[in-house]
Amino acid sequence: MTSGLVVVSLEPWDDVWRRNQYLVAGLLRADPGLRVLFVEPPSDPLHDLRHSRQPRWSRGTRPAAPIDGVAPGRVLTLRPTKALPRRVDPGGDRRRATAIVRAARRLGLESPTLWINDLVGVDLLDLTDWPALYDVTDDWLAADRSPAEHDRLVAAEARVLSEAAVVTVCSPALARAKGADRPVTLVSNGVDVARYARPVARPADLPAGPCAVYLGTLHGDRLDVALCRRTAEHLGSGATLVLVGPSALAEDDEAVLRRSGVVLLGARPHRAVPAYLQHADALVVPHVVDAFTDSLDPIKLYEYRAVGRPVVSTPVAGFRDSDDPRVTSVDAAGFPAAVAAAVRRPLPARPVPGDLPTWSAQAEAMAAALATARDSRASYSSADGDTSRNGRQAGFG
Repeated sequence: MTSGLVVVSLEPWDDVWRRNQYLVAGLLRADPGLRVLFVEPPSDPLHDLRHSRQPRWSRGTRPAAPIDGVAPGRVLTLRPTKALPRRVDPGGDRRRATAIVRAARRLGLESPTLWINDLVGVDLLDLTDWPALYDVTDDWLAADRSPAEHDRLVAAEARVLSEAAVVTVCSPALARAKGADRPVTLVSNGVDVARYARPVARPADLPAGPCAVYLGTLHGDRLDVALCRRTAEHLGSGATLVLVGPSALAEDDEAVLRRSGVVLLGARPHRAVPAYLQHADALVVPHVVDAFTDSLDPIKLYEYRAVGRPVVSTPVAGFRDSDDPRVTSVDAAGFPAAVAAAVRRPLPARPVPGDLPTWSAQAEAMAAALATARDSRASYSSADGDTSRNGRQAGFG
């Protein structure tokens, strides 16, 4: 029997690395005996068809792509399938949770620690007695969602906050929101400082001339599409606004951006990201400012600062509080002019800031939180020796 970790992630394991991948990679490097089942968001074939995309289906467990410093086969990914909407198939989440338990057992992970990032993992609390950690990276209760989806998230989070042995959060705002009624542990995001500071060649697909570059997933919950359009129009022929990252925008929004002169480069592998940032004349954060974005700890805050370029951001969490002289926080009305001014200024030298959190240090903090969750297993035991969570039978047929 092999102990390990089951991560129910909000994001897939792919070439666009995010918090979960950096932290899991750090955990694996520090613990050669660790094995991980990384559960990706479910494929949604009907949603793909509605948006004219090739439908994706479950692909079973598969080895993750190679990780520097980690032996092959220690991370297996699992992508379940969401065949029908929840309103039509309310039992779908439970069936997907059942599939996760079976996959973990096939891999020999009989007593893993459960890391819930996506609240769909709430059903695993019924099916297992795995000690649970809830890692809160976004306040989805503050996002714009349908009433039914909002109610589902409220109920799921209330239960996970109550039953998880440990709750970690990535930002001070989330610490205040989720720590009102229970202890939480702050584990912020980070950056591989040395990799971002090491000079690399200019990417061939970065447009010629001055560029203002945004790095990150293009998502309507974060990206202010109208502000991007106004910024590109203000820059005119003097500079190009370039968006680097996978797009979750509607086709109409993408069309508006392209007509305005914005260049959408799409997703780029994490190893290639420093080149785009190093060769930007300015780095930008044209984000919506609301309760949802205020909950975030943007990874780009650390990546932008690590390359030492000028940064212009709307007044969102992290950027508006930065005392880095290269970071300018300005409201949407002044944003286009501030970006235009930034791309015209001479590029500064790029000393590496000394106050940036590193992914290796954050992985150590997450390892400690997971160890606390594992050590809490005894607290699940009832007086009669039942080892299921809260005394429920944890057996699985």
